[in-house]
Amino acid sequence: MASLAPPGTLLGATTPGLRASHTVRHLGPNWYASVMGTSVVGTAGAALPVAVPGLRTLCTTVWALSLAMLLTLLAARAAHWRRHGDQARAHLLDPAVAPFYGCLSMALLAVGGGTLTLGRDWIGLPAAVAVDTVLFTAGTAVGLAAAVAVPYLMVVRHRIEHASPVWLLPVVAPMVSAALGPLLLPHLPEGQARQTLLLACYAGFGISLLATLVMLPLVFGRLVLTGPLPLALTPTLFLVLGPLGQSTTAAQTFADTAAGVLPGPYAHGFAAFAVLYGVPVMGFALLWLALAGAMVLRARRAGMGFAMTWWAFTFPVGTCVTGAEGLARHTGLDAFRWLAVALYALLAAAWLVAGTHTVRGLVSGALLAGPGGAAAVPGPATARTR
Repeated sequence: MASLAPPGTLLGATTPGLRASHTVRHLGPNWYASVMGTSVVGTAGAALPVAVPGLRTLCTTVWALSLAMLLTLLAARAAHWRRHGDQARAHLLDPAVAPFYGCLSMALLAVGGGTLTLGRDWIGLPAAVAVDTVLFTAGTAVGLAAAVAVPYLMVVRHRIEHASPVWLLPVVAPMVSAALGPLLLPHLPEGQARQTLLLACYAGFGISLLATLVMLPLVFGRLVLTGPLPLALTPTLFLVLGPLGQSTTAAQTFADTAAGVLPGPYAHGFAAFAVLYGVPVMGFALLWLALAGAMVLRARRAGMGFAMTWWAFTFPVGTCVTGAEGLARHTGLDAFRWLAVALYALLAAAWLVAGTHTVRGLVSGALLAGPGGAAAVPGPATARTR
């Protein structure tokens, strides 16, 4: 089964220490989820439809943290591929780990979008545009590659027993590009360049949405036919919120930017689509949030301890925050404003909890331990990933 930790890692155990030469051996692509979750705390907070003194400065600080995390992880993952190529190739062939290559794409895109919306305050607009252009281009390329390569490996190389919510990770990456790409439109030449980017983002919307509609029934069918997920994997149910919230956000972004880029009828169509699509999808997202939350509470009562899967509580919820913020703009309803505030409170709490436990796990060495590197006898709050 899949998780947000490398194969064979014990979650929640304590390791006395790790030899430096093995520090990155078991560092998988799942770690990019922490960058995604941190970045969305900043960008979602900055767009909240309420005035909070000092909030933007705080959110910009969180963006800077996400940028530092991204640069650190890129360097560590490069060392992983260079020193432990065998393990890196094994990750690609492992159905529990390969889908997390979608997280690399989304981490690049999330930090790039945050640079343009928040980082511009500190580094200036020209530098922010340059950074976002590079990260958006790289993130989109990686996302499209993952959306093709991971399903291909699932069909021809992986041996899969059950459907998993992590299957959504590689196919939701193009939706993140769709939602964040329009931020670059004002910085492109008028005419063909802007129209091409906007419609390319709309195409990415379609890629991700239709792929999600194919995979989501398999995930729910797995739950109904075989029962709840293992305890450590239960938080991955929150990953379903990703394509729901991000597609709602993308629809709002299209409506914000289409005017002046596309002919009038199409621009008006995007404005209507933002509400006609966003409201029912947000409704389903809230339904899934309630279902996934109930399953997490059940797992917690059964002894679910911390695992890197807890980062699934952050970015997917953050996409619902940005989706609700967009609906508040386009409908003018106070209900969506307060929904965005409530969801952001949930996001901030989840980020603080996941971040605190992750720092503790890094300090103890438990989260980077390989098979056999953790305690021999797991406590009641630990779980194996395989």
